Formats: sequence, structure tokens, C-alpha cells
Amino acid sequence: MRALLQRVKEGGVFIPSENYERNIGKGIVLLLGVKNGDTIEDVNFVADKCCNLRIFSDENGKMNLSIKDVKGEMLIISQFTLYGTTQKGNRPSFSESAKPDLANELYEKFIARVKENISTERVKTGLFGEMMDVKIINDGPVTILVESK
Repeated sequence: MRALLQRVKEGGVFIPSENYERNIGKGIVLLLGVKNGDTIEDVNFVADKCCNLRIFSDENGKMNLSIKDVKGEMLIISQFTLYGTTQKGNRPSFSESAKPDLANELYEKFIARVKENISTERVKTGLFGEMMDVKIINDGPVTILVESK
């Protein structure tokens, strides 16, 4: 499992075909990729790590606070392209990405675990399998990759 986190001043997702929009203020936009063979242990490890990472500044300007500490929000978006490989040719291969049924199941479990960590009210999501317009106003910029295994 792979999560790409961006610390943001604000973020959002919009799906015109579904008339769907979710926005967050200060927090994290998290792109989540699920790989073949990922399990609930991967979900729990990556979710807990993302919620406890100290990537927000304290009163001295040091990255010493977690999203929990700053009561930030998190926008979680499924992103199978995080497992795109480009070793051969010019078209990425996504053969390492989990099939949609497994990916969606683990994506939903990931969301549930994050909600347990930081509260339901502070977690927003995209829609699995949909084309989305994503807005990210990066803060820093700070971008961190978290992987299981």
C-alpha cells in the first residue's frame, strides 16, 4: 500500500458528473494506492502512520505536530496510478495495482481506520473509480510517501 501525503492549506475534490464536491482546510490531501497482495495489516499500518506523522509546525517552526495535534482535516482519494511502472516503453503499466474489488474494499477500510484516528467529521473522500478534479494548495511544500512492507 502506498500513500502520497501533501500538507495543504486547502484541498478539494470535484466530480461534475456526480455533482459531488468535498473541501478541506488545513490538513492533508492523501492519494492512496492499493497493490496486489495488500491486506488489512497494510491498511492499519499506513493509516496509523499517516495520522501520526509529525509534519505540521509547532510554535518554533519545527515539524513536530501530527494532524491529530493540529486538528487538521484529511481528504482521501483513491489513486491506482501510484503503482504505475515505467521501466518499459512510454506507457505506464498498472499491473501491480490491485483489482478494483480488492482496492475498493481496502480503500473503505483505510477511510474507516483514519476516521478512528482523527474523527469522522475531519475526514472527506473522493469517490472510488471516478474521474475527479483535485485541488491542492500545498503548504511548504511538504510531500511525503508512506509505504507498507
